[in-house]
Amino acid sequence: MANIEAVIPAKRNRIDPSSHDAEKYKWRNLVARLFYKLKNWRRVATRHDETREPYLGFVSIAAVKLWLPFVHWA
Repeated sequence: MANIEAVIPAKRNRIDPSSHDAEKYKWRNLVARLFYKLKNWRRVATRHDETREPYLGFVSIAAVKLWLPFVHWA
């Protein structure tokens, strides 16, 4: 069997649950939610740009726009 580490917790009703890394699951969940929010922009979801640079530039702009409401200005 491959050396694969479980990150997603097992279901509660499983007879023999495997252990998981809670810290990695927290970060995995955070990244998955970011991708979900980024896909709300049609341009990101459909990869409308032809080359990598404009696409990654727009992803950066969208990520900053998502991040700005959480910044607390002093």
